[in-house]
Amino acid sequence: MAIPIKQVVASFALAAAGWLAVPAAQELTLPLKADSVRFAVIGDNGTGERPQYQVGEQMAVFHLKFPFTFVIMMGDNLYGSERPQDFVAKFEAPYKVLLDAKVLFYASLGNHDDPNQRFYTPFNMGGKRYYTFKKANARFFALDSVYMDPVQLAWLEEELKNSGSDWKIAYFHHPLYASGMHGSQTDLRALLEPLFVKYGVNVVFSGHEHFYQHIKPQKGINYFVSGAAGQLRPGDIGPSPMTAVGFDSDRSFMLVEVAGDELSFEAISRLGKTVDHGTIPLHPAVTAGAAVQTGTAPGARRHLSSSGRP
Repeated sequence: MAIPIKQVVASFALAAAGWLAVPAAQELTLPLKADSVRFAVIGDNGTGERPQYQVGEQMAVFHLKFPFTFVIMMGDNLYGSERPQDFVAKFEAPYKVLLDAKVLFYASLGNHDDPNQRFYTPFNMGGKRYYTFKKANARFFALDSVYMDPVQLAWLEEELKNSGSDWKIAYFHHPLYASGMHGSQTDLRALLEPLFVKYGVNVVFSGHEHFYQHIKPQKGINYFVSGAAGQLRPGDIGPSPMTAVGFDSDRSFMLVEVAGDELSFEAISRLGKTVDHGTIPLHPAVTAGAAVQTGTAPGARRHLSSSGRP
């Protein structure tokens, strides 16, 4: 659909007034290796409110240090109405700097999204509810977790079977593992996890829960919840032995770099604070717990929660 852009000028007048001012980006932890695949992760972002714009501004600041070429979206891309002016206020304006830099956005659908978003050209869905694309040695699988029917499952198995890529990265809205208000989507897990294990999916990103949660590897697969690029549910991460790192006191996004047989990640708050970072090897050691080398910024806790829960 064609979206008018006249509203962008008015929206970005707010930046001149200091509405979008954010602290400078902190030190980048990613390796910036030559010829690596570099991307960002956002979820539950489309509010059109000030925090979303601030996250977008922080992403633009980090883009100067870490020139990622695309962004994967975990769904709930637009909350509320989806008129042409809403696509501007809730997507085009917050990420204008990145869009102007030719950064591509690859969306998935959330429970708050009209499925017709798949026809919105800047979301790069090609008119499909689920799809796949390849970047160097990594293949991405964008799924529709809102309506996981047998046809989609059969498509996914065929695509995974024929992938031929070193890295297989899936992303979709509802998390298979999470410890927030909604919790782990066990029915969806029963459908997807056997395929992920069978065909060697390495990393899975989801949203839906309005926080950041890094899950300890489950059956050899690394799971991340990144659903706080616009929404936030403070103090919502409950105590769980499966949590490696959690952050639910501010909005956040992720940066990821795939270089050869390593995937490096960094989770960053709205204010530019690194709240988690680590490296995932393509072929993890058999030793339990050796799949991820991870760490938080100095002074941070293993579980960063506004509630103070461990």
